[in-house]
Amino acid sequence: MSGTEISVLFEKSKELDQLRKDLEDDILEINKLHKKLQACKYHLAPDIIEKSGDSILQRLRSLYVHAKELSENEMSVSTTLMAQLDALLQSGLSAAQRKKIEVSEQKKKRIKTDSDIPRFPNATSMRNQLEYWASLKGEQVAARVTSDDAEKDEWFVVKVIHFDKEAKEFDVLDEDPGDDEESIQKKYKLPLSRIIPFPKKGDPSSAPDFPPGKHVLAVYPGTTALYKATVVNTHRKRKADDYSLEFDDDEEDGSLPQRSVPFYRVVTLPEGHRQ
Repeated sequence: MSGTEISVLFEKSKELDQLRKDLEDDILEINKLHKKLQACKYHLAPDIIEKSGDSILQRLRSLYVHAKELSENEMSVSTTLMAQLDALLQSGLSAAQRKKIEVSEQKKKRIKTDSDIPRFPNATSMRNQLEYWASLKGEQVAARVTSDDAEKDEWFVVKVIHFDKEAKEFDVLDEDPGDDEESIQKKYKLPLSRIIPFPKKGDPSSAPDFPPGKHVLAVYPGTTALYKATVVNTHRKRKADDYSLEFDDDEEDGSLPQRSVPFYRVVTLPEGHRQ
């Protein structure tokens, strides 16, 4: 960093400091005038209030205009200072450090782009998406049956009965009525955001390659309910059709048991999942 660059930064800093002091003075004066207006309102005769009030209001307006100009100048100087500091920081970095920052920014952009890709396969266009969703009729999918304002999300395995292309809604059936003799199969009408298709049962390659440590949503063994779990072993690495998972809140004797879940009953954990 050269002496000239330091000098420029110092001068800009002084300018910023002066702008802030001037603005503080304006604010103090504005507050004093506010008090005078209150005094006029409660203690002076009507004709004096009108005459005195008009004068104070004119002064107030002038102060507000000046304060606005000072604020805009303060923002402009602050922006200039930040740009100068960024330039100095970049010039002081080594080539390796600059490359690391560049790669990091590229990764952030790529992650954002990847997150914009629909979770449904073969969805290169809206028409293809609608056809794909309609093709799920008769298939079992994961569905969130609770509303957005519920305390927690409840996901179950349901069967798709119909897909309305116009409304973009699914009619689904919960085929498991539960253990209660009075329970009946429930039907739901759900938007796309509450449906996640399972991987194809006969095609292990259709399942995502979840790495160990990855959080997923999976069907708890012996039930039709899905819960948050952590991948211990991926089915591909184990050369098996099952994932080895540890379910949250599934503690036994002080530890989480590893449970085997078929690959076609494990899906990506939805963002913002509440359990």
